[in-house]
Amino acid sequence: MNLFRKKTIHDILKSADNDAHHSGLARHLGVRDLTAFGIAAIIGAGIFSTIGKASADGGPGVIFLFLFTAIACSFAAFAYAEFASLIPVSGSAYTYSYVAFGELFAWIIGWALIMEYAIGNVTVAISWSDYFTSLISNATPYKINEWLCLDYFTAKAAYSKVLAALLSGNTIEQIAANPDYKGYMEGYYAYASAPSIGSLKIIFDAPALLINVLITWLVYRGIKESRNASNIMVVIKLIVVFLVIVVGAFFVNTENWNPFLPNGIGGLLSGISAVFFAYIGFDAISTTAEECKNPQRDMPRGILYSIIICTVLYVAIALVITGIVKYNELKVGDPLAYVFEKISSLKWLSGVIAVSAVVAMASVMLVFQLGQPRIWMTMSRDGLLPGAFAKVHPKFKTPSFSTLFTGLMVALPIFFVDINMVTDICSAGTLFAFILVCAGVLKLRTDPNAPKSTFKTPFVNAKYILPGLFILITLWLCIYEQEWLKYYFSFESWSAFFSKLPMYSFFIGFAVISVLAFRFNFSLIPTLGLLCCFYMLSQLGYKNWLYFCIWLVIGLVIYFAYGYSHSKLAKKV
Repeated sequence: MNLFRKKTIHDILKSADNDAHHSGLARHLGVRDLTAFGIAAIIGAGIFSTIGKASADGGPGVIFLFLFTAIACSFAAFAYAEFASLIPVSGSAYTYSYVAFGELFAWIIGWALIMEYAIGNVTVAISWSDYFTSLISNATPYKINEWLCLDYFTAKAAYSKVLAALLSGNTIEQIAANPDYKGYMEGYYAYASAPSIGSLKIIFDAPALLINVLITWLVYRGIKESRNASNIMVVIKLIVVFLVIVVGAFFVNTENWNPFLPNGIGGLLSGISAVFFAYIGFDAISTTAEECKNPQRDMPRGILYSIIICTVLYVAIALVITGIVKYNELKVGDPLAYVFEKISSLKWLSGVIAVSAVVAMASVMLVFQLGQPRIWMTMSRDGLLPGAFAKVHPKFKTPSFSTLFTGLMVALPIFFVDINMVTDICSAGTLFAFILVCAGVLKLRTDPNAPKSTFKTPFVNAKYILPGLFILITLWLCIYEQEWLKYYFSFESWSAFFSKLPMYSFFIGFAVISVLAFRFNFSLIPTLGLLCCFYMLSQLGYKNWLYFCIWLVIGLVIYFAYGYSHSKLAKKV
């Protein structure tokens, strides 16, 4: 059983040319379109929704987390850019792993990317619903019932928390005025007012389902239509983001930045999944390679340009909103709109932000909904999925079945998932993909027979830098962070051990990679990308690792039940 059979780059390009000739994917995208797709994917739920949770956890110091995450993503982006120019096909990290590590890793990464695109869109759809319902309530005389705006489990948990506060002697008015309960009141009212079938409450997020249907239809219609819609939406949200930064700067109270790190490093790092989720999506650009006019030249530029632009905007927005209100008020679904509602003279801007957020998050869904079907299409071409996933619509020139199936995968979890759980698991899948792409570049760099990419990451030898960095960090922890070491090397119980296992894994991995870098002269940038992403993965908590492992096991069952025997490489043997 050969689980690591590989495809050569020559075979991939030849197969893609044949498939493109027969399927007729249309090439309409240039560097501006790709940059716009990147901005469309990145500036969405992160800047309009999850930035609130991250700011509430980390305080104004959340900007450090944005900068660190941006640097980590930039390291990974260099790896994506190098692969994208070398292998300009639609498979993204799936195809890159096929070349570098073989079929089993390719399947694993393809399965993990489902979490980034299809499952990630669940979070975006729910965030879109938050802003849409807020817009309807504030701009019209109508209001959507709370039980039509939330998933069942979120509403039930919020109801239980508020009910416990009521039973403790608080009034509903006191609870609603408490900033710590700001994010729970909607769920309480939703569960309390929802109709029932027997003992089962009927609660679901209708607007989230609606936007999913509309985006799926648009993506199904064609890449040119999707590109035009994306470019228009990007222009709208960039204008509003600049407006928020410029106008909001005049209302910043610097006293709200004190303390800058109210919950310490631990509180800051607790927001890492929310901040990282704000950046995922730039890699979706690489899934449109077969629809680019000049992918080798334009894709690296589009990936890097979009990250730089979005990082500047994220840091500016975080400083503005934490300067206008106290950080602990920001744990709400629509933090930007909430901030400007607090300023009587700027309530009109709250409405503008709500409209922009509706547009912005729709554009994120558009890019994610573009990415997932194209990965499935590529996996189907390789025989790892049924042939239906590779079908291209004869008129619209899009992967039709894959697009509709992706829409269904987004729709079903909307009924019952918790947005925070989806964000964390989605981040885990994405970080895993980034790690393998960075590792893939390192592996190809050590292969003297590997073809040369038209875009090459600047080479800095990590032979001495990485081991030196590992030694310095270890010494610093031993001298200045003895409490941290005492915590991680105390074994009170098995549950405590498992909770620390991700960090143990990171340090063991750091040590191993340092040795390999010394032995094989690794390139510094992809190595730092791998380590930064590995570190962020270690901060997601052991439960998310467990959920992610369960997801991978399900994927492996499908691979061995179908993909291994139907693979085109298996038929060549």
